[in-house]
Amino acid sequence: MKLIGSLTSPYVRKVRIVMAEKKLDFKLELADVWGGDEVLESNPLGKVPCLVMEGGEAVFDSRVIVEYLDTLSPVGKLLPGSGRERVEVRTWEALADGLLDASLLARMEAHWNGRSAEQRSQAWIDRQMGRVREALKAMSRGLGESAYCAGTHFSLADIAVGCALGYIDFRFGHMDWRTPYPNLHRLHDKLSARQSFIDTAPPA
Repeated sequence: MKLIGSLTSPYVRKVRIVMAEKKLDFKLELADVWGGDEVLESNPLGKVPCLVMEGGEAVFDSRVIVEYLDTLSPVGKLLPGSGRERVEVRTWEALADGLLDASLLARMEAHWNGRSAEQRSQAWIDRQMGRVREALKAMSRGLGESAYCAGTHFSLADIAVGCALGYIDFRFGHMDWRTPYPNLHRLHDKLSARQSFIDTAPPA
């Protein structure tokens, strides 16, 4: 399998962590989402991650990819088979990805070189960062004093949340989320010590 992506994308990182935890072999092909056509050749949406199968078929959107990957090996099952437990894990993933969506929109508005300073909207940035803060609040409330996001075992929920928190540190280093949410801080520290998280940390 070939994974098309970048080292800075939190969605690509989520897939890479799942592959590491599942002990799946793959080749990472780095792509320039903004300047190249290699992504469009496999994903008409022009987004990463994109997983290309041995037969050339492409699977895209990180949530679709990780669901598929979890079926490939019984090692380190990350998604419950069915029922409320599965819905709980997928809801955590949706919350984490929603935080990422908002933070990426805010960053693009502030830094995309396709716009001039006069064209940027601080109101839009503030709106998106407000959603980031609400997502953090919901994550902290949902985690409580539990060891992991969904019950007592490491799951896809923790991978998604860990990638979201890591992206905040990577792109919004000035934002202090640790002080108001010490339980998220503890979770993040625990996840950051896993080899899969160490090996996929974005470049400094």
